[in-house]
Amino acid sequence: MDSFPSSRIHLQARLLPPICILLLILQIVSPFRGWMILLTALSGLWLLSWLWTRALARGLKLTREMRFGWAQVGDRIEERFTLANSSLLPALWVEVIDHSTMPNYRASQATGVEERAEHRWSVWGVCSRRGTFALGPTTLVSGDPFGIYTVSFDYPTASTMIVMPPIVPLANIQIAPGRSIGEGNRRVETWERTVTASGIRDYVPGDSLQSIHWRSTAHRNELSVRLFDSTPTSDWWIFLDLEKRAQAGQDQESTLEHGIILAASLADHGLRLGRAVGLVASGENSIWIPPNPGMQQRWQILRELARVSAGTHSMQNLLERFQSSLKQRTSLIVITPAADGKWIASLTSYRRRGIVPTILLLDPLSFGGMKDAGCTLALLDELEFAHQLITRDLLDRPEAKPGHEGYWEWHASPLGKAVPVHTPRDSAWKQLS
Repeated sequence: MDSFPSSRIHLQARLLPPICILLLILQIVSPFRGWMILLTALSGLWLLSWLWTRALARGLKLTREMRFGWAQVGDRIEERFTLANSSLLPALWVEVIDHSTMPNYRASQATGVEERAEHRWSVWGVCSRRGTFALGPTTLVSGDPFGIYTVSFDYPTASTMIVMPPIVPLANIQIAPGRSIGEGNRRVETWERTVTASGIRDYVPGDSLQSIHWRSTAHRNELSVRLFDSTPTSDWWIFLDLEKRAQAGQDQESTLEHGIILAASLADHGLRLGRAVGLVASGENSIWIPPNPGMQQRWQILRELARVSAGTHSMQNLLERFQSSLKQRTSLIVITPAADGKWIASLTSYRRRGIVPTILLLDPLSFGGMKDAGCTLALLDELEFAHQLITRDLLDRPEAKPGHEGYWEWHASPLGKAVPVHTPRDSAWKQLS
């Protein structure tokens, strides 16, 4: 945040100058002791207020700091404000006006600070919606105790904060594997032990305890599992339907938001299994992220999903546009609420090329829509496409708002000492920039 913002002094008591001029004229035309007393008192008050406000304009300074540059839905954010007054006069009232765009989060505050002192306080909130938001800018307003003058400071600096969609466990969703086992690249990991290990990954519920790498677990303070060489595995291509006309429900309870949560959770799950995961979506701006493994790919996919919005391209159009871009031995994951099934015809050509589709159909009826997916499900059964009907209750669970980051968890030891169990990964304070 800019340490030296421009300050502006405003006269609030606009009737004071005309009154003083009127009293001066009355005293000249018709001298009277009462006019002189009033003129002297009001003029002195006017001068005192101006000097007081001028001192505050030179002495007040606001510093705004934040923790955590990114978050997921449900995570906690925290900011710290420091109001310093280096002048010889106190700021009896100070208004801090926050212009952040974060939903359900306001850091505005009314306070005060003594002369040659500083006042510090913290503000926290919970990220309730995915998206890209701004923390700041900030306006500081103060003035003299009589309300004759005010001084305002504009701090234009704002920090961009990306709130990514939540990740939920998807134990009940099965993805059809790509074909041609035995060809292509070596698979980077498997659930069973083999002769050689190629690295480690994070523990996933269901892993064998025999595969845990205890040295890495102790070093990282997180369960780590060995990665073993084995047979080849297919890439995952996630196709997300963002067509406006196909969506059902409103706001956070819509197929749009649940489809994004589903795509984010599948990408995270696949990457943790060592898969190369890619994403294609058809929002206002098309998203094309080729499959790659690793955590860097995870952040890229989550960042894009945090910013997407509904568009005009249908799933049928999306499948036709990118048909030639997918190679064989690929698992195609289609996430769509389009119950009309017009996009099914485009999947047959994918299957002929050895690309195995899995359809995750968001049930419009469970989100308050009017379309029934029964005919589409029957057709998918007839064509023997792997598919699953996704209802709202599958993703509308407490895990959809993890809220892990930004929180401290403590445990009391037998001796009564507080021991941190969970601490934020990045708890350093950083000024808005």
